[in-house]
Amino acid sequence: MEKIEVGEIFTIEDENEQEHDVEVLGVLTIEGTDYVAVAFSEELLIETEDDIDIFFLKVDSDGELTAVESDEEFEKVSAAFDHILDEE
Repeated sequence: MEKIEVGEIFTIEDENEQEHDVEVLGVLTIEGTDYVAVAFSEELLIETEDDIDIFFLKVDSDGELTAVESDEEFEKVSAAFDHILDEE
């Protein structure tokens, strides 16, 4: 599996099978699982930082990106990314 890098752009499908380009804003490993923080590429071009919707995807063992399913997992990943951003 190739390492995912900040700045990479992926195309993902939403629940309506619409395709969207997302850009990787950060990569983090928590308890042996890799997660990426992403935002829609078109939002990054036109929105200010406060208006960007950031969401998290899990990198499974095959290198596929999957949604973070549980609220508990989302909170854990979100807090970890917030901690990293506060240190920068």
